Amino acid sequence: MSFKILAINPGSTSTKIAIFEDETEKFVKNIKHSAEEIAKFDNVASQFQFRKDIILSELKNAGFNINEINAIVGRGGLVKPIESGVYEVNEALINDLNNPPLGEHASNLGGLIANDIAKSLNNGTKAYIADPVVVDELQDVARLTGHPDFTRVSIFHALNQKAIARTYAKEIGKKYEDINLIIAHLGGGVSVGAHDHGRVIDVNNALDGDGPFSPERSGSLPTGQLVKLCFSGKKTEAEIKKMLKGAGGLVAYLGTNDAYEVEIKAKEDPKYKLVQDAMSYQVGKAIGEMAAVLKGKVDGILLTGGIAHNPFLVDYVKEMVGFIAPIKVYAGEDEMRALAMNGLMVLRGELSGKTYK
Repeated sequence: MSFKILAINPGSTSTKIAIFEDETEKFVKNIKHSAEEIAKFDNVASQFQFRKDIILSELKNAGFNINEINAIVGRGGLVKPIESGVYEVNEALINDLNNPPLGEHASNLGGLIANDIAKSLNNGTKAYIADPVVVDELQDVARLTGHPDFTRVSIFHALNQKAIARTYAKEIGKKYEDINLIIAHLGGGVSVGAHDHGRVIDVNNALDGDGPFSPERSGSLPTGQLVKLCFSGKKTEAEIKKMLKGAGGLVAYLGTNDAYEVEIKAKEDPKYKLVQDAMSYQVGKAIGEMAAVLKGKVDGILLTGGIAHNPFLVDYVKEMVGFIAPIKVYAGEDEMRALAMNGLMVLRGELSGKTYK
């Protein structure tokens, strides 16, 4: 028996949808939303009907009968910290997607739209979310920071890291739950996670910009200098937050968040090369830290995300950490496939849907 899965991934300026029949992608669409369209709404929650209507219209225009869908998987939002997995949308999850404890984000709409469409079908189709960015499997010792007023938080590219981990495990003929991996997601933000037998026991908070710097994030900064800047009167709180996330990293050094532009210019310009090398260096350094977390027992190091297309960065990182474990590159990311494959595993009974509480 084959299964059809609808994947829904709302972003700040786009809504991506895809239909898979088992592992085969049948349809994909990236619906762009102009700044003018988004500006009409007071908040993310008020965009619900607008985005849902567009999704249904696109599917109808593409000739798909949504009554044939067996499961709908939406991108999870900033809900409470949860274990990795696929969660059936229930009242508790709906409440937290509507009133997100960690703040508004367009991804909060994923589960809500999936649930509303599933309910309209009246054929037993269920709605799910899978591996939202708030997946939290940290070991207790990783949560302590050095002062009780601060706690380390797990926010990272969980969907892509978990999907790539399962892909690699399958390729080497093992289960994800039976191996140790270090995975570096290299995108607009960078997250480096230590995967210990299926659990991410340590990872940097990529949302706030901890860890290596990236195209738009400053990464971990010298604490004393940051404190001095905060009280210098030179910048407001909002400006400092923007400096850390949005206007840091490549943007701050080179005035661009385009990693490919930096890759090209680094071939000729020493300044660009130094900044690119520094970003590569920090990624390698973070991987080394996670190797220590796993006590040297590492079955593979996986590099993923858009910047993993950069051969210079990849070679730099390989030279730094290639002695630890085999390195495999999965350049880019395929969130739609990751969402759909999570739904497919539930439909096939390979994964059990979890209950959000």
